[in-house]
Amino acid sequence: MPLSRRQLLARSGSVALAFAGLRAFSGRDGLFADEPVAVGYGPLVNDPNGILDLPAGFSYRLISTSGDTMDDGLVVPGAFDGMAAFAGADGRVILVRNHELDVMPERGAFAKDPAAVAKLGDKVYDPGTAGVPTQGGTTNLIWNPLTGKREKEFLSLAGTARNCAGGPTPWGSWISCEETMWSSQRPLPQQPPGIARVHGWCFEVPSTATGPVAPVPLTGLGRFNHEAIAIDPRTGVVYLTEDRPNGLIYRFIPKTPGRLLDGGRLQALAAIDRQTLDTRNWAKTGGKVPTGEAMAVRWIDLEQTDSPDDNLRVQGANQGAARFARGEGMWFDRGTLWFTCTSGGELQHGQVWRYRPSPAEGTAGEAAQPGSLELFIEPNDPSAVESCDNLTVAPWGDLILCEDAGGGGVVPGQRLVGVTPQGRCYQLGLNAQNKSEFAGVCFSPDGVTLFANIQDGPARTLAISGPWTK
Repeated sequence: MPLSRRQLLARSGSVALAFAGLRAFSGRDGLFADEPVAVGYGPLVNDPNGILDLPAGFSYRLISTSGDTMDDGLVVPGAFDGMAAFAGADGRVILVRNHELDVMPERGAFAKDPAAVAKLGDKVYDPGTAGVPTQGGTTNLIWNPLTGKREKEFLSLAGTARNCAGGPTPWGSWISCEETMWSSQRPLPQQPPGIARVHGWCFEVPSTATGPVAPVPLTGLGRFNHEAIAIDPRTGVVYLTEDRPNGLIYRFIPKTPGRLLDGGRLQALAAIDRQTLDTRNWAKTGGKVPTGEAMAVRWIDLEQTDSPDDNLRVQGANQGAARFARGEGMWFDRGTLWFTCTSGGELQHGQVWRYRPSPAEGTAGEAAQPGSLELFIEPNDPSAVESCDNLTVAPWGDLILCEDAGGGGVVPGQRLVGVTPQGRCYQLGLNAQNKSEFAGVCFSPDGVTLFANIQDGPARTLAISGPWTK
């Protein structure tokens, strides 16, 4: 009788040795490095088209490619990044997708028609001082799961910069985050010329948008090197990651849940009784946060959250906030907040963290019932996972991670990696096209299709299907 996927995972000692629960086995000392990762749905099968290797029984459809022409006449921008899927009309799926672009017009939406920028008027956040806007933003796609085809694609946010990740809201919009601190008021030394606005904000894009939306910064969410956000549907609290080697984890308590423009309080996570906890576990920093240990947390109020001097993380650390190694992907699912730290761990191959909010989250009552933070996995072995970035939670509870490893490490390419609730890892996909990172991983509302982006070379959005419940 063939083993089920769960039985196969349970019997796979090579994977278990790399993860939580068997902390005596680090990536350097355990057996994992000597054994290939070939569990979960089984070995990956080479894609004859050279785009995406998947396990047997799985398939993908290519639904969008950078450089193509969209329905609004503009060009599909490059640098696909964070993304989420929403329920559309008549069974359609709406994807809202980020583009991590800066000021390279040849890769942006206006590459074939630079004059189209002027037609958008104030729908372009930063038109540039010389008429060349910053090229980041978002596009919306409408996809028909019955035909497997894209039915519409158009620009939905224009003139922002380096829109890296973000997150979906419970009310059906996408929060797109800028991973830059460029500013027309206090230019950075490495900043390109022509910047006409202050950057480093989050923007909201309704999934129901039919064209470019008004680009209004959500200033209450703070100004820093944003990566991702996630929202607890029970409380409306917004959690945020910061992509810095000494970044913080933030929390925004809105005055009005669901109305982020109304303002609120921005705070930073701190461990109770562990002032300025260094969670990075780097060998040179000393100290060690073990996997599986729940730590009670508190939240520190922050001031001057527009951070003109780019020092919000310093302000928080000086008050006792915990430091994290490049916080990136974040997802909220079934009462739990998950997030990745791309360069965390003794060997800097990445960490996955779990935060369980207080029953009284965001209120005075949480002092008596604090939320808890736990290091879920830190493999310290690139054959398990290397440089985890964007993530999502599968309908059955596994995490799906995107690698952003620069194409190095043990495996010659970037992977989609699954992690079971027990902290065991398996390969789900391999970028067979090039060494560009995966990004934007998310499931369709019905849980049948997994969407993912290959960021560049060219950038592609893929719809993956297969025997998920095997």
